[in-house]
This record gives sequence, structure tokens and C-alpha cells, in this order.
Amino acid sequence: MIYTIEMLTEKIKSVDKQYDLQKIESAYSFAEDAHRGQVRTSGEPYITHPVAVAYILLEMCMDTDTICAALLHDVVEDTGVELDTVKKKFGEDVALLVDGVTKIGQVPLNTKEEQHAENIRKILMAMSKDIRVIIIKLADRLHNMRTLACRPPEKQRKTSLETMSFYAPIAHRLGMYDVKEEMEDMALYYLDPYGYKEVENTLAAMKEQGEDFIEKIKRRIAERISDIQPPPIIEGRVKSIYSIYKKVYVKGKTFEEIYDTYAMRIIVESIVECYNVLGIIHDMFRPIPYRFKDYIATPKPNRYQSLHTTVIGREGIPFEVQIRTVEMHNTAQYGIAAHWKYKAGIGGKVVGEKRFDWIRQLLEQQQEADDVELIAEAVKVDLAPDDVYVFTPKGDVITLPVGSTVIDFAYAIHSQVGNRMTGAKVRGRMATFDCQLKTGDIVEVMTTNSPNYGPNRHWLDIARTNEARTKIRAWFKRECRPENIERGKAAFDSEMKRNSIVPDEEFLLQIAKRQHFDNVEDFYAAIGYGGVMMSKIIPKIKEDYFKLHKPPAASTPSVEETIIEHIARRQSSSGIIVDGVEQCEVHCAKCCNPLPGDDIIGFVTRGFGVSVHKADCRNVTEQRDNPANSERWISVRWAETAQAIYEATLDIIAEDRTALIADITTAIANSRIPIHEINAHNLKNGNANIFVTLEISGLEQLKNTILKLKKIEGIITVERAGKF
Repeated sequence: MIYTIEMLTEKIKSVDKQYDLQKIESAYSFAEDAHRGQVRTSGEPYITHPVAVAYILLEMCMDTDTICAALLHDVVEDTGVELDTVKKKFGEDVALLVDGVTKIGQVPLNTKEEQHAENIRKILMAMSKDIRVIIIKLADRLHNMRTLACRPPEKQRKTSLETMSFYAPIAHRLGMYDVKEEMEDMALYYLDPYGYKEVENTLAAMKEQGEDFIEKIKRRIAERISDIQPPPIIEGRVKSIYSIYKKVYVKGKTFEEIYDTYAMRIIVESIVECYNVLGIIHDMFRPIPYRFKDYIATPKPNRYQSLHTTVIGREGIPFEVQIRTVEMHNTAQYGIAAHWKYKAGIGGKVVGEKRFDWIRQLLEQQQEADDVELIAEAVKVDLAPDDVYVFTPKGDVITLPVGSTVIDFAYAIHSQVGNRMTGAKVRGRMATFDCQLKTGDIVEVMTTNSPNYGPNRHWLDIARTNEARTKIRAWFKRECRPENIERGKAAFDSEMKRNSIVPDEEFLLQIAKRQHFDNVEDFYAAIGYGGVMMSKIIPKIKEDYFKLHKPPAASTPSVEETIIEHIARRQSSSGIIVDGVEQCEVHCAKCCNPLPGDDIIGFVTRGFGVSVHKADCRNVTEQRDNPANSERWISVRWAETAQAIYEATLDIIAEDRTALIADITTAIANSRIPIHEINAHNLKNGNANIFVTLEISGLEQLKNTILKLKKIEGIITVERAGKF
């Protein structure tokens, strides 16, 4: 659809709120003059894009200044117009919004890590000053996604990746579910068109049956609750394509296992009526166990509130029922935009809203961070839509990302609680520090007043949230500087020696300044407390060093060496060659974790390259004869020159005794094998069950490690976990 100023003014006149139409028309005229002669990739006049963005925002009932800023959002970036000119003609508020959107528009999210982290800071800063900035940007991105078909394929994929990884999660955190779902569906269309089409075709085949089912359920519910006044609003919907795709292809479910493909929404006037209707629904239909969620008593971080229950009727088809009040529904549909649509009228900023504390927290945490890669990763974690809701002993709710541990919980309460934590109880029982919390857990943190106590460096590997990791690093940065310098220098020197680099003082200072440190000691200290990761900076150090110190010219390679080099170019970073394919993304399957030396086979996945399994993996034996997947099994082999590192997990049964773990880790350390993860628990028969995940170069090294472990006193069995 091509949007025009006539459509915009007609829409403004049709709503029941007063807009400054003269100011909006003036902004349009100014933008049209500025963009005159510019066209979009589709060939349409460029002005149609800002008008479309303004129309989307008008549907959300955003205020006059936001509509004006939408019309003007590209004039500073794409034309010769100065920001001061916008400020003089349309006021400071409009100018600030245009400036904020312009800075976000200049963010290339697929850049090097340093740029990426700095750009995210700019986005968060703009959001913290005025949330309308990101709402305009979301509308801008939404229209770009709607018109993405005319862009080249590589641009389609790049834009879709940005949308999926950053803008859709932002829309989720702002509670703008309609925007989020539309963005995700359109991004999936370009990222995995085959998967998208498969889900779409399945839904299309079920469409007639689904529509009949929804209408039948709506009538039954309406008859049962007809005595409620005013009459509740009852709506039916089918789950979004991306939501189904995620469950089918990412979580491995079948369509039959998705219980909320269909959903009913019941909108009532009061909270009391919500719970009354819930009782009626559970009386009419059989509720499915463990599928009830009360987001009214425990709202989501974006203030979403509703009762969710999944039930099954006489037809044998499960469906979800959402019950909420009118106000809750408005917030659920429009998120923060509901402030303008239903509360604030046509003007005004949102001031002092607690729902935006996460923006300020992210900004504060990033001031502590030294490693830019950690900043970029932190935003991915903190924008993740899946949360758990955990309670303090006093009943306060702490919201954490899925997978968070008691360490994350302690630091979410206060940094001093985390720094002085000696243990924790989950649901009244002692728990290990790596215990992952679930919604509804009651957690009690035990602390010490000892001045010499502090966090353990191993906590950095356990903590899930950026907040916890930042506070742990801050403690080591503040309390252990001499130790950090010594530890960091040792780690740096070891890495330099391993890469045959002999840096002089000038080169060292250059490295430190690139990481934003004034001197080498501060740089060493940052490595020591975990603020700088050597694995992230070593490639650039090697590149700079060997530019200055070129290695001697190599002799002319032999025919045999040339063949080996050609093979190496065809193999992936995993050390695996896919027969007949020049370039291919390859990853080892987690179900069996194949190692060099194992017989292997490849499976072509949708959108994720080739997944490599052991030939005797249960998933292979069960699925290989399936006619639907027969063409997706392909031949792969280990490269003779494979240098990659792989993860392998050992399942150890041993007689429980003091220092057992210490003996196991010492034996592994003596073999110079890194330990990725270790977990242990007691068995009912008095023995201990220990799982150790190692970084292994191949099957032979793993066999030697198993032999060494079997010689330890009290070890009963040592087996490779995940072996089918």
C-alpha cells in the first residue's frame, strides 16, 4: 500500500482525539520538499515511507510531536537539512525525537564488536531520554519489513537478522506484542522461507477446521457467561507462524504437541471477574496440568497482565484461554503506546515509569564493563523474552532470565548480598550455586559479615545475567588489584608465547590503549578480573604484530601440500568436510557430541547448515529410514588436518569420599585438558554421580583420559555421556 498525506489527514479526522493538524501538515510539506527527487528501491517517491511510519504511529494514537517527528525522521540523515532548522520550525521536542531516531538509524548492528557495543549504548541512551524515540524507530522498521520484498536478497537477510535479534525483543520488552509478532513473522519469511512456507501450509490446511472450532468454542463460552454485565468481549486467534516455527524446528515439537495453536481471549471489566471466568472455564473444559499462569498476581517485566490456562474440550483439541480486563488488554496490545492511546491524551512524556528501569540498569552496567563483546552479549541476554519469577522469603518477586542461578538472584537483590553470599536455600533445601531457578521458587540467601569474604572467580562462569557478572567483576577490580595484575600478566604472557609473539613496550602500550586503558598495568588488571577476554583480542594482536614483523617467506609448496591446502579450504572450522560442498556451516549435534575418530553422518537442517551426528546415534537410527527426511542425510568425514576443539562429557560413578572431585580435576589438569563444566550429585546408594564436560581434540585423547580416571581410588565406572 502507498500511503499519502490525504490518507493521513483523513485518519486524523476520523479519531476522537484532537491533533494539531496544521503542525502535522507543515511537517509533511517540509519533509516532501527535503526528500524531493529521492525514491525508494521500489521506485516510489521517498516521502511515502515517512508518511507510512506516521500512519502506523497514528494507529497507536501517538501524540502530535511524535507524528511530526515520524514525518521528519529521515530529513537530517538523508538530506541537507540541519537539526537546528527542525528545532526552529517545529520545536525542541520534535527536534530531540528526530535526533534520537537519526542516531539509531546510523547504527549498523552487524559491525565489529567495538562498534556494535557503542551503537547499542547510543540506542539505550536515546531510549532513556524519551521512549518515543524507539517507538518511532519500531514503526520505521515495521514499514521497512513490510516493503522488504523489493530489496536485494543479501539486504533482506541482513535486515531480517537485525529485526529478529534486536528490534523484535525491544518491542517485546515494551509490551508491543502486535508489532513484535508481525516483525518476527516477516523476518522468518526471509531467513527461512522453506520453514515459513511449511508452517503456513500446515495452518492453511487446518484453516477451515480451525475457524469452525474457534467459532464453536466462542459460542459455548458466550452462552455460559451471558449473565456477566456488560457482556465480556470474546476473541479467537491462531498462534503466529514464528511462534509455531520456534516450537517445531527449534524445540523439536510436533504440531500435535503445540497446545496453544488456537487461543481464546476473554476481556472483562474487573479483576474479580477474571478469576470468576477462570473458574467457569475450568468447569466447562478439562484443564491441562501445569499449563496455568497467573500474570495478574505476578506481571511480566513489561507490565503484561493476564490469566493463561490451557484446556481441552470434547473435540480433543487443546487450546489456550487468556482472561484479562480491558485495561490489561490495551496494555497487552499496544504496550507503552497504550499510555498515549488511552491515558495521556495527545501530549506528554512518560516520566518516572518503573517499567523502564531495565534500560537504566543496562546503561549503568555497561559503564562497568571493559570488554565490548561482553556488552553486546549482555544486551542479547537482557532482552531475551523468556523470564522466570522467583520469590524472596518475604514474598517479593525477582524477575530473572530463564537459566538464572542463585548467584543471579543474590546480585539482583543487592551487590552486597551477592558479594557476601555463602550459600542458598531453594524451597527450603540447600542448593548449589549453579542451581537453575524456576518460576515459583522461594530462595533464601545466606551471607557472612566476614570482611575477608568475597565472590569466587568461578561464579563468572555460573552467572547468567549481565548484572551479576558485572558486579562480580567490579568486586575483583576493586578489591584484588595486585593479584589481578599478576594473574593478568601471566595469562597474557602465556598467550603471547603460545602464538610466538614477543611484544616490546611500545606494542604493549598500543594494545592497552586500543582496549581503552591508559597504561599496561590497568590492561593486565582487566585481564586478571575478567573484564577483558584474551580469546576476543588475540586475533587483532596477531594481525598487528605480524604486520610489523613479517615472517620469512615460505618455500614453494609441493603438489602434496597444495592438495592438503585445497582440502583445508573446503573444511569448516569444525574440522569436518562435507562431500561435494565448497562452503557450508557445520556444527556437531549436542545429542551425541561426535569426536574425530567416530563414524559420522550429516543431516541438512532448515536454516542452520549441516548437523553432524555419530553414525550410531539414536536420532540417526530412528530417523534415517523416514522417507520425508531421506534426501537430507549426506556424507561427511573428518579432515585429516582437523585442529578444532570439541566438547565431550564423561559420566562418572564413584564411591563418595572427601577430595574425590579434587582428585578427578587434578588428573584432568595434569593431562592439560580444559574443563568446561562439572556437576555432581549423590545417589541413593551412597555413591556419587559426576558429569565432567571437557574440551577434547579427538577420540584418542578422550580414551586416554578415561583410562587415567579409572585409576583413581573409588572410581567405579567412567563412560562417555550421550552415547546411544
